[in-house]
Amino acid sequence: MNEAYVKETITKGIATIEFFHPAHNSLPGDILAKLANTITDVGQKEEVKVIILKSGGDRTFCAGASFNELINIEDETTGKKFFMGFANVINAMRKCPKFIIGRVQGKAVGGGVGVASSVDYCMATKYASIKLSELNIGIGPFVVGPAVERKLGLTGMSQIAIDANTFYDPEWARQKGLYAQVYDSTEELDKAVQEFAEHLCTYNPEAMKEMKKVFWSGTENWDELLEERAEISGRLVLSEFTKKKLERFK
Repeated sequence: MNEAYVKETITKGIATIEFFHPAHNSLPGDILAKLANTITDVGQKEEVKVIILKSGGDRTFCAGASFNELINIEDETTGKKFFMGFANVINAMRKCPKFIIGRVQGKAVGGGVGVASSVDYCMATKYASIKLSELNIGIGPFVVGPAVERKLGLTGMSQIAIDANTFYDPEWARQKGLYAQVYDSTEELDKAVQEFAEHLCTYNPEAMKEMKKVFWSGTENWDELLEERAEISGRLVLSEFTKKKLERFK
């Protein structure tokens, strides 16, 4: 697999949305836009009762922001637009009327932790360590922060945001509430995700829709909040500190 994609399949009420990028499933702007639009569109389909969100490949779930795009940002408008890509994905999941199950087969970094934190129920393998690495390059997990804090709590989020060099293991993430279950292999994970999705399809769709509203209560201001956070990141990515850090990735 050498070309990035976002694709969807729908089988017996279960929609599977899969994203992929050859650079460890990092997310450039076009893939972020496709992902947000696909989540929104699938969520409106009457035949869909539950959604599985996954990434392609066997190793990394999502490496976060595309460094190739970060390196080429030259003004605040472009910077804000890029980080709004993550804001739009998070808000698409927040507003989606269907439960979204996250299937995390490997490491999640930066924006990838934000994606995992924005699903409604997340299942992972023992290889799915997490890291918020943004402070290492001089920005910070501003856009994904509200989603990560919602799952890990302020203490957990601030711990991994400050300790930006460290991968935290899946068991830590499970104890903090990010992962519901952790499995020994991708095969076991896939079996459990499928069985769980099938079980959810037996629930009353209206009840799940109303429960989703309850779960996300208090986040009604996230359209504005995440846009403000995207502005901060878009400004900081232009700093001399960050530009020097990003030089390493050219």
